[in-house]
Amino acid sequence: MAPMVTAAFGRRIKTGMIEITNDIHIDPGEIAESFIRAGGPGGQNVNKVSSAVQLRFDLRGSPSLPEEVRARAERLAGRRLTKEGVLVITANRFRTQERNRDDAIARLVDLLQRAARRPTPRRKTRVSQAVKRRRVDAKTRRGALKKLRGTSPSLD
Repeated sequence: MAPMVTAAFGRRIKTGMIEITNDIHIDPGEIAESFIRAGGPGGQNVNKVSSAVQLRFDLRGSPSLPEEVRARAERLAGRRLTKEGVLVITANRFRTQERNRDDAIARLVDLLQRAARRPTPRRKTRVSQAVKRRRVDAKTRRGALKKLRGTSPSLD
């Protein structure tokens, strides 16, 4: 049995795989990371250190994801998905590369976990007879009230 190791970003890794669910694991080799300069305040280091992480994961080309999970993930990704089907996540919340890398991977795992959950189908419900009757009664009362607003009968 392969040893279980806890990664820095809090996900269990089994033989180098990132666990999404019990059934779905992705290979860290499928993830490409590049470090870019983060905007915003940072003092003297802001223009020297590339602390933000841009994570790229090929959703359409990943052999690890089942087709239905892939389709739901593409819908959830929205604007973060390129035309080629690559998911791009940019993390610059923290001041260090390591924490930003962990944040980006955690966000990828979160998106894939949400995509892995099968949505519950909507059950059609019928309007009960009592509700229909109350609606018609209310309309009748409202109509009678409006009818009373008419011109008063002349006394001629």
